[in-house]
Amino acid sequence: MISIKAKPLLEYINNYISLTSTEEAYLLSKITYRKYLKGQFIVQQGDICKYECFVLSGCTKMFFVDEQGQEHIIMFSVEDWWTSDIGSFIEQTPADFNVQCIENTELIMFSYDSVEDLYIKIPKLERFFRQIIERAFVASQKRLVRNFSLSAVERYTYFKNQYPKIEQRIPQYMIASYLGITKEFLSKIKKQLVLRQKS
Repeated sequence: MISIKAKPLLEYINNYISLTSTEEAYLLSKITYRKYLKGQFIVQQGDICKYECFVLSGCTKMFFVDEQGQEHIIMFSVEDWWTSDIGSFIEQTPADFNVQCIENTELIMFSYDSVEDLYIKIPKLERFFRQIIERAFVASQKRLVRNFSLSAVERYTYFKNQYPKIEQRIPQYMIASYLGITKEFLSKIKKQLVLRQKS
């Protein structure tokens, strides 16, 4: 049953590297499968992130809460995406971010020890995970550039075009937090764009 559920993960990995059937079997012996309910936390700020997670179904948000209690969303993750506080996971230090389920969510989870063991037994997986981390790093850098160089309208338009399926699943106030604006301002932006399309 696990192998059937893990099929999306294996297909994802095969986009980067080729595993033998023996390697696939060993990989699957090291994973944990878990379901979370909407609202449950996978990682909480200040705790050590113990798992790197592949999303089978559902949606999560990664965010931090500032000293004023304001929530700042850094990213969303849906099917075939990864989620965790990667810095905390790699260094096994307290997490800077929370990861919370926006929907009921099913995950495949790799513990820190399992990942280290997989690196030894299947060296090509170290290259695979390195590529995943590199892609996440590049994406975060590009997002920083967009935040500094684009207007709020441009940031929303980019988000809408880049992640059309995600927008339909996420409350507007969360999208506003991700974009660094208020939900009222996001509402104005959406109305402006609708008017532009009609004119």
